Amino acid sequence: MIAGWALRQSIQRFSPDLSTKSFLFSCEPLWIENRQGIRRTLPESVQSWTYEPGSLTKRLRSYYGSSIAVKILFHQWRTPFLSERRLLKLPENKFSLIREVLLHADGKPLIMARTIIPPKTIKVARNNLSHLGNRPLGEVIFSYPKLERMEMDVTLIHQPTWTQAAIDEAKIHQPVWGRRTVYSIRHGQMLVSEFFLPEVLEIV
Repeated sequence: MIAGWALRQSIQRFSPDLSTKSFLFSCEPLWIENRQGIRRTLPESVQSWTYEPGSLTKRLRSYYGSSIAVKILFHQWRTPFLSERRLLKLPENKFSLIREVLLHADGKPLIMARTIIPPKTIKVARNNLSHLGNRPLGEVIFSYPKLERMEMDVTLIHQPTWTQAAIDEAKIHQPVWGRRTVYSIRHGQMLVSEFFLPEVLEIV
């Protein structure tokens, strides 16, 4: 099932409009809902990171210490992708804050992330999420006592889905597994997509 879905993704047509919405993607990734049975189809190393219940940044810091850093790749108010709008129940003509980053350790690419934060969520979080700067998102949202994880999807992304800029930035030479999670903070939802680069999958 995973193989056929990945093939469909790899031949997805280029959409020229996406350059205004993403540094990472030349076309929107295809996602599979995290339903029963999906977990055992993933490699063990991918399972470990996909089903990590806590902050990925905290887990990275436990291994790399203070060398973990964030590089901002894209930070703009734009219309999210169609599937992102559907997950967050957003109207087509409303902008959200879209933030794409690379987490690295001394320049070693580890995780790329794309976050969709609607205006309502920024408001209930008292604007903390719109002024993150180089702070990792995980260290901020996991400090909220009532953070809820609502649902999760998984993906396997092949090279045609990435932009050349993303390929060069993260040194992508093979398919990349990822997850996306809907979080809720005081009834304000946000969508966090995280993509596990080969170096991070070597960490147990």
